[in-house]
Amino acid sequence: MAEILTSKTAMELEDKYGAHNYHPLPVVLSKGEGAKVWDVEGKEYFDFLSAYSAVNQGHCHPKIIGAMVDQAQTLTLTSRAFYSDALGVYEKYITEFFGYDKVLPMNTGAEADETALKLCRRWAYDVKGIEPDMAKIIVCADNFHGRTISIISMSTDPESKIGFGPYTPGFVVIPYNDLDALAEALKDPNVAGFLVEPIQGEAGVVVPNEGYLKTAYDMCHDKNVLFIADEVQTGIARTGKMLACDHEGVHPDILILGKALSGGSYPVSAVLADDEIMLTIKPGQHGSTFGGNPVAARIATAALQVVKDENLEAKAESLGKIFRKEMNSIDSEMVELVRGKGLLNAVVIKPKNGKTAMDVCIKMAENGVLAKPTHDHIIRFAPPLVITEGQLMTAIGLIKDSILFFD
Repeated sequence: MAEILTSKTAMELEDKYGAHNYHPLPVVLSKGEGAKVWDVEGKEYFDFLSAYSAVNQGHCHPKIIGAMVDQAQTLTLTSRAFYSDALGVYEKYITEFFGYDKVLPMNTGAEADETALKLCRRWAYDVKGIEPDMAKIIVCADNFHGRTISIISMSTDPESKIGFGPYTPGFVVIPYNDLDALAEALKDPNVAGFLVEPIQGEAGVVVPNEGYLKTAYDMCHDKNVLFIADEVQTGIARTGKMLACDHEGVHPDILILGKALSGGSYPVSAVLADDEIMLTIKPGQHGSTFGGNPVAARIATAALQVVKDENLEAKAESLGKIFRKEMNSIDSEMVELVRGKGLLNAVVIKPKNGKTAMDVCIKMAENGVLAKPTHDHIIRFAPPLVITEGQLMTAIGLIKDSILFFD
């Protein structure tokens, strides 16, 4: 029988044998169900991070796990050297679900972003007619699209970037939520695409002005530039619509999905586009051994179906309004600003008596709510969308108590 670890032992093992590329809260989780998780000692918590919005459908959703187990007992991997009886069914489902001609399946969000960059560049040369190696892609300051070399090359976050050069060329960085800057950058005829997060999650749930996405989309189309939406974190009902772009009726030329595409049960990502873009990639020019494997295909289909069946878009929209109203009602100098959309929200914390957002998160964990600071002074709140209103109100009470503890 395997040794039952204590939290202390589990953390010591990770510290000794694992790379130190994360700084987790001192909580060791061993079980999850719905909107709740439990540590190895059996303490119960509300999960208000949802693995950075990967667990929108809740922990261990029975329909998603059922699809996983069923397929895992039948066929797990063929590679793309052969066809499988699961992939085409999934491809038909997801392309019709989001309204695109084709999907290119990958595993992680960063891989999907890299795929979108390659598609954009290939389209630039084969369709738009930009001279070889001259294509540029506009990105936004404070973006987060992953941590590969090419992606950090477009980052403005020193922690992600410094010390990993030389960097990949071909990116033009402009301020987020700045249409004038976009207009100026679009004057360059070598611009092929504009890659943007509809809401900047890692930057602290930064919501752009109303109309920003639609206007940016129209500006791109006027210049024959692809509008590329990274919805890895904002997609799959998190913001109260199936896609955050849906709030403004924007249908991206290239759509990037990940995280909740599997309900947090498996690494699954996808890039969707129409034939003019997708068919610029030919056999041997891009791929992944595990991308589109039978287990991933079955899981992603089930995960999307759960969102639809349980009407999680509407739930995120209504519960998000409740959450922001309650956070704004907290009478504390530490609550500087509340912002968000749907159930993707943030509270900007003003330090008080030396206590910061991390101190608030530690106190929340003690009280039974898990969340994590981003950029030291912002707490991101993103519970599973299956959370009930009663559970939400209970958790809100614990969050309020944690903040007011420092008054």
